[in-house]
Amino acid sequence: MIRKAFVMSVHPGREQEYRRRHNPIWLELEETLREHGVHNYSIFLHPQTRQLFAYVEIEDEARWDAIASTDACQRWWQHMKDLMPTNADGSPEATDLVEVFHMD
Repeated sequence: MIRKAFVMSVHPGREQEYRRRHNPIWLELEETLREHGVHNYSIFLHPQTRQLFAYVEIEDEARWDAIASTDACQRWWQHMKDLMPTNADGSPEATDLVEVFHMD
Protein backbone atom coordinates (compact mmCIF):
# COMPACT_ATOMS: atom_id res chain seq x y z
CA MET A 1 0.00 0.00 0.00
CA ILE A 2 1.02 3.57 -0.63
CA ARG A 3 0.41 5.88 2.34
CA LYS A 4 -0.70 9.42 1.53
CA ALA A 5 -1.43 12.38 3.76
CA PHE A 6 -2.60 15.85 2.88
CA VAL A 7 -4.15 18.92 4.47
CA MET A 8 -7.18 20.95 3.45
CA SER A 9 -9.34 23.40 5.39
CA VAL A 10 -12.95 24.21 6.08
CA HIS A 11 -14.50 27.69 6.08
CA PRO A 12 -15.18 29.31 9.48
CA GLY A 13 -18.47 28.20 10.96
CA ARG A 14 -18.90 25.34 8.46
CA GLU A 15 -17.19 22.62 10.52
CA GLN A 16 -20.39 20.93 11.71
CA GLU A 17 -21.87 20.91 8.21
CA TYR A 18 -18.64 19.41 6.87
CA ARG A 19 -18.89 16.66 9.49
CA ARG A 20 -22.60 16.12 8.74
CA ARG A 21 -22.02 15.67 5.01
CA HIS A 22 -19.44 12.98 5.71
CA ASN A 23 -21.60 10.95 8.08
CA PRO A 24 -22.18 9.03 6.02
CA ILE A 25 -20.64 9.93 2.69
CA TRP A 26 -22.62 8.93 -0.37
CA LEU A 27 -22.55 5.17 -0.93
CA GLU A 28 -21.74 5.80 -4.60
CA LEU A 29 -18.66 7.80 -3.61
CA GLU A 30 -17.52 5.15 -1.15
CA GLU A 31 -17.90 2.49 -3.84
CA THR A 32 -15.95 4.65 -6.31
CA LEU A 33 -13.13 5.04 -3.82
CA ARG A 34 -12.97 1.31 -3.14
CA GLU A 35 -13.10 0.49 -6.87
CA HIS A 36 -10.07 2.73 -7.33
CA GLY A 37 -8.01 0.94 -4.68
CA VAL A 38 -8.60 3.25 -1.71
CA HIS A 39 -8.35 1.83 1.80
CA ASN A 40 -8.17 3.13 5.35
CA TYR A 41 -9.24 6.71 4.54
CA SER A 42 -9.62 9.12 7.45
CA ILE A 43 -10.06 12.87 7.75
CA PHE A 44 -9.42 14.69 11.03
CA LEU A 45 -10.37 18.26 11.98
CA HIS A 46 -8.17 20.58 14.04
CA PRO A 47 -10.89 22.61 15.79
CA GLN A 48 -8.87 25.79 16.41
CA THR A 49 -7.35 26.16 12.92
CA ARG A 50 -10.14 24.43 10.92
CA GLN A 51 -7.40 22.48 9.19
CA LEU A 52 -8.37 19.07 7.86
CA PHE A 53 -5.74 16.33 7.97
CA ALA A 54 -6.42 13.42 5.60
CA TYR A 55 -4.74 10.03 5.63
CA VAL A 56 -5.37 7.36 3.02
CA GLU A 57 -3.81 4.13 1.81
CA ILE A 58 -3.98 3.50 -1.93
CA GLU A 59 -3.00 0.67 -4.22
CA ASP A 60 -1.80 2.82 -7.12
CA GLU A 61 -1.20 6.53 -7.79
CA ALA A 62 -2.76 6.40 -11.28
CA ARG A 63 -5.96 4.85 -9.93
CA TRP A 64 -6.04 7.46 -7.15
CA ASP A 65 -5.65 10.26 -9.69
CA ALA A 66 -8.40 8.75 -11.87
CA ILE A 67 -10.98 9.25 -9.12
CA ALA A 68 -11.07 12.97 -9.93
CA SER A 69 -12.63 12.31 -13.34
CA THR A 70 -15.46 10.12 -12.03
CA ASP A 71 -19.02 11.44 -11.95
CA ALA A 72 -19.32 10.64 -8.24
CA CYS A 73 -16.23 12.65 -7.37
CA GLN A 74 -17.19 15.60 -9.56
CA ARG A 75 -20.63 15.76 -7.96
CA TRP A 76 -19.10 15.44 -4.46
CA TRP A 77 -16.75 18.34 -5.13
CA GLN A 78 -19.71 20.47 -6.20
CA HIS A 79 -21.62 19.38 -3.08
CA MET A 80 -18.69 20.37 -0.82
CA LYS A 81 -17.39 23.55 -2.45
CA ASP A 82 -19.46 25.90 -0.29
CA LEU A 83 -17.74 24.49 2.81
CA MET A 84 -14.07 24.75 1.90
CA PRO A 85 -11.53 26.55 -0.29
CA THR A 86 -11.47 25.01 -3.76
CA ASN A 87 -9.42 25.13 -6.95
CA ALA A 88 -10.76 26.35 -10.31
CA ASP A 89 -11.72 22.76 -11.24
CA GLY A 90 -13.84 22.41 -8.08
CA SER A 91 -11.38 20.19 -6.25
CA PRO A 92 -10.57 21.08 -2.64
CA GLU A 93 -7.39 23.06 -2.12
CA ALA A 94 -5.02 20.47 -0.69
CA THR A 95 -1.34 20.28 0.15
CA ASP A 96 0.38 16.91 0.06
CA LEU A 97 2.47 16.08 3.10
CA VAL A 98 5.84 14.35 3.01
CA GLU A 99 6.20 11.31 5.24
CA VAL A 100 9.17 11.66 7.59
CA PHE A 101 8.48 8.73 9.93
CA HIS A 102 6.50 5.52 9.89
CA MET A 103 6.28 2.55 12.26
CA ASP A 104 4.22 -0.60 11.69
